Amino acid sequence: MPELPEVEALRDFLTEHLTGREIVRVLPVAISVLKTYDPAPTALEGHRVAAVHRYGKFLDVATADGPHLVTHLARAGWLHWKDSLPSGMPRPGKGPLALRVALDTGAGFDLTEAGTQKRLAVYVVADPRQVPGVARLGPDPLADDFDASRFAALLDGERRQLKGALRDQSLIAGVGNAYSDEILHAARMSPFKLAASLTDEETARLYAALRATLTEAVERSRGVAAGRLKAEKKSGLRVHGRTGEPCPVCGDTVREVSFSDSSLQYCPTCQTGGKPLADRRLSRLLK
Repeated sequence: MPELPEVEALRDFLTEHLTGREIVRVLPVAISVLKTYDPAPTALEGHRVAAVHRYGKFLDVATADGPHLVTHLARAGWLHWKDSLPSGMPRPGKGPLALRVALDTGAGFDLTEAGTQKRLAVYVVADPRQVPGVARLGPDPLADDFDASRFAALLDGERRQLKGALRDQSLIAGVGNAYSDEILHAARMSPFKLAASLTDEETARLYAALRATLTEAVERSRGVAAGRLKAEKKSGLRVHGRTGEPCPVCGDTVREVSFSDSSLQYCPTCQTGGKPLADRRLSRLLK
């Protein structure tokens, strides 16, 4: 799933390629992708793009005097930029194409979604805060005002495990499965440690790991073409998705805990005192 760094890179890319251009056609190919119907997608046509914003994992294409096109790529969605869009009309039900946006230059982008679980979401709204997922977002962890004290206040009394807390979009916006693994590895903390149990030193260490991990990932992704962002993300991960490989810090074997619809990766030496985590749902550190 694209997370904050990749979505931020897409925002940069689209800011460069969309700002000032007129949207001439919006073609929903998979009706399931549309989560709003009034205004219709065609309401975007004839308007120029004023800016592109990011809210957590949401992308917002804002027109100068019209509605916003807000997108959440979900687990298997992606954005494909084309300097020259195909001239023919796309056929519904043929391939992963979900929505096409054409510009006055002949360029544009496609939103696609692989697999059978259709979670890619597109909203056409007068205000991004009309999107429920945007309205409930917590603070952006890379915002200038997101300092260590604000982070500590968010975790104060938080009874969940760190992995779940970091992934909660209403607590902190933009962090998902992959970067929560990376942040916890950088902070040298177990994913199952309770947030409320952190000492002041541990909270400061986790905050530093959060900011550094996301900032470094954004910098790696900046300037990378949209089509290569997925590969760039994977190449920069140290533990997530690297089960069985050596930890780049200590050399221990990266291990995995599997759940019904996801998994996490961690280094026992760096994060759990050398003890493996039980690989079952609701896992707890083996005593």
